[in-house]
Amino acid sequence: MELTQFLIKAKTNTYATGGEGGERILVDGSKEFTFEEGGFVYRDRYFGFDPFIGEEVVWQAGEVVWAMNYYGWVVKPMVAAGEVYQFLQKAMWQVETDRPFRGPSHYAEGDFEYHDASQGSVEGFQGKEKILYKGRKVYRLVYHGGLVRSA
Repeated sequence: MELTQFLIKAKTNTYATGGEGGERILVDGSKEFTFEEGGFVYRDRYFGFDPFIGEEVVWQAGEVVWAMNYYGWVVKPMVAAGEVYQFLQKAMWQVETDRPFRGPSHYAEGDFEYHDASQGSVEGFQGKEKILYKGRKVYRLVYHGGLVRSA
């Protein structure tokens, strides 16, 4: 299985499906989603709620091959954070093959709009996402990552 296809499956089968409350709570206070298939293992572990920080890591045959760090927060509390994150889950379902990091470049539903701008490819990338509510920014996230090679 190709890394990009695995990332899409992992992302749509973890946060996009489970959202807040669907993760496992660990002893250190972090929250974690995991997914395994075709020799790959995915882990998304994060701390906090608003703001939050985390990392996604992919292993293949027991070696780390890809990782991403992220930091996000609700910028303006015009709407409940829970509503923002529910909309974010829907955007994460739209993850694209050419950009398997977060959601699509644009997604809208009702009063919410999701925008993601990134540079690079699965090998190395950085980006920013935002959510607008009635045209005003209410959420923001920054991320970066790429391939990891073992010594």
